[in-house]
Amino acid sequence: MNTRWKPSVTVAAVIAKDFGGVQKFLLVEEQTRDGLRLNNPAGHLDPGESPLQACIRETLEETAFHFKPTAIVGVYLSRFERQQPEGLLDITYLRFAFCGELGAHVEGQALDEGIVRTLWHTADELRANVDMHRSPLLLRCMEDYLAGRRYPLELLTTDPSVLLLNK
Repeated sequence: MNTRWKPSVTVAAVIAKDFGGVQKFLLVEEQTRDGLRLNNPAGHLDPGESPLQACIRETLEETAFHFKPTAIVGVYLSRFERQQPEGLLDITYLRFAFCGELGAHVEGQALDEGIVRTLWHTADELRANVDMHRSPLLLRCMEDYLAGRRYPLELLTTDPSVLLLNK
């Protein structure tokens, strides 16, 4: 059997805010199979949307905040493996991470299923709690952001044929 390998495409928002001279990052605390974990507002690319649109949507769904991406922090490839009763779960993720401007909070909006709450952590708090990270990409994206990595949004092109899936 010839099976084509297809990575799972995900997006993430790296959102930093100054709190009286202390920079903190917006995170989500989510219930996972491994218990409560921290992550960027993040999720999967849906059919018919661009990575940029997916990041805006996922941030709103997971945090109840509007988000305007202004730059790409990086593009990451990561592999996740776990032994399960039915065999080895082996998933490769292709993540597009964006930074940008945090917009208005939508009062009363329910957070996505599994999201317990949003919280703000400093870089040092994130580094000290690696065991709570859902993915090693959480720390890597933050470190790349702090290193000043910013790439223009024009780096990504979504062909109109993709967007036609929504019509």
